[in-house]
Amino acid sequence: MIKDQKILFTGGSGLLGGEVQKLIPKALFPDSKIFNLTQYKQMERYVAKYKPELIIHAAAFTSPPIIEKNAEKALDVNILGTVNIVKLCFKFGIRLVYVCTDYVFKGDKGNYREEDSVLPVNKYAWSKLGGECAARLLDDSLILRISMGEKIFPYPQAFVDHFTSRETADVIAKKIVRVSKAGLSGVLHLGTKRRSVYEYAKTIGGKGPIGKISIKDVNFTVPHDTSLNTGKYLKLFGRKS
Repeated sequence: MIKDQKILFTGGSGLLGGEVQKLIPKALFPDSKIFNLTQYKQMERYVAKYKPELIIHAAAFTSPPIIEKNAEKALDVNILGTVNIVKLCFKFGIRLVYVCTDYVFKGDKGNYREEDSVLPVNKYAWSKLGGECAARLLDDSLILRISMGEKIFPYPQAFVDHFTSRETADVIAKKIVRVSKAGLSGVLHLGTKRRSVYEYAKTIGGKGPIGKISIKDVNFTVPHDTSLNTGKYLKLFGRKS
């Protein structure tokens, strides 16, 4: 079992990172001032100093509508940043867990298995798939496809026609830490039962009334059904949260 002090987590200031820090507070959580994904030499110095044995790479630029208008940041952070992480893993013999997204799928059928073909429908998803491609070049890597949200739904409306396997960040964080420490490689789907984002939002509740909205009402492309088949995870770990 790998020691927490030897785990480096990128994206510690984000929603997922905050939950992971509660679970493995002794791990390394460098901020972008000392571990900027676009500054390889800086990253190299940090890794050489602290000698992590596992990198959980969750840092990403994750706003689909902004990326549709200006994809350069997604190119730098989600693709080139992940390439830099993979290069470090090659150089220092580090195992990698790459946190990806269910959006890599076209969304025309749902219940996607790890082996199913990927075909993103928006630029955000293409950028995350670019990172996944880099991670796949490293044999000692695990790619996690997830859909995640806050404990309280933060928006006034939720999609009634976008179906996912979304879970709250605290639940996903527990699963990520569990599978990361298990020494797995390949691709693994994490999530819960298929439901619309609206059904998910109603289940966890919001800051006020939650209205309905269609994926046809927004100015960026949203896949219809990216629900994930999590049978492989359940076979390995059962129904533990």
